[in-house]
Amino acid sequence: MSALASVEERVSRLTKAAARRLVEPDEEVPGAPGEGQLLPDELLSVAGLGLELTPDQRAKLAREEVASITAAGIRFEAVLEAGFGVQLATAEDLTDPRLTFILHELGEETRHQRLFQRLLGQLAPTARSPIPTRVVRLAYRLAIELTASSPALFYVLVLAGEEIPDLIQKLASEHRETDPFIRAVNRYHRMEEARHLSFARAVFPEVLSSSRRLERLLVRHVAPRLISVMFDDLVHPGVYASVGLPAFSTWRRANATSTRRQLRYDATRPVLRVLVDAGAVRPGRVPGPWRRLCGVRSDESPLETAPPPA
Repeated sequence: MSALASVEERVSRLTKAAARRLVEPDEEVPGAPGEGQLLPDELLSVAGLGLELTPDQRAKLAREEVASITAAGIRFEAVLEAGFGVQLATAEDLTDPRLTFILHELGEETRHQRLFQRLLGQLAPTARSPIPTRVVRLAYRLAIELTASSPALFYVLVLAGEEIPDLIQKLASEHRETDPFIRAVNRYHRMEEARHLSFARAVFPEVLSSSRRLERLLVRHVAPRLISVMFDDLVHPGVYASVGLPAFSTWRRANATSTRRQLRYDATRPVLRVLVDAGAVRPGRVPGPWRRLCGVRSDESPLETAPPPA
């Protein structure tokens, strides 16, 4: 079987699986989060900082962190939808089975966003990011324009945008001290995102094969920096200010702990593995930005301990 036929067969199987299970989140995940601490201490971004927080502060911090991650999820999925929309609008063959799955994925992503939107309203966060709104808007517009013109970069960000929340949600959904409703939301989201990951892994090699040299440079040197920013911004600095902590200094310290960096390493190493398998990154010659993002050496072997931030 040719590589092209193999990809189309895999995508067709994913499409059939998506068609068999159409899940309405308001029916699948009814309810609301409780009033207590939504995440256990060890899953908070400040784990490892040794902060002396009261029970009320920890509960507030957990709620604001969940809200920040939820809002980031809504926005990032909007970027994915924009990229997929460009592919649909510019496709030569509108009957391509890849586009059929993309249509399923768009439907699933918008259902996820509706669930996240409901959760965000229930959380009623009070934390406000100190980063100016105009800067955030500009960053998202630039990301959309950049990925629209570079399919290879787009799919790398799709992989990262699926792998990072998947690991975070896995840890939260499997911890017995996580709020029951938050566990249910995470389980629901992971169920469908598994297909999205399989799709991105399947099509990335053929997207890469038709990419330009500039796109490959973006994948090797720009993508890891964008992913690092995306990870660090999951919990924005204003979250820490909501419990009386210095916003930016606590944000920087939280993202620099060995616990937080190890989480980033574990979430992004599968993305690097896809790139190596596809030939985007040469075995034994992992570029510096990917080494720092994933905590690996040039031969892709993991570092024994999380090094201090660069």
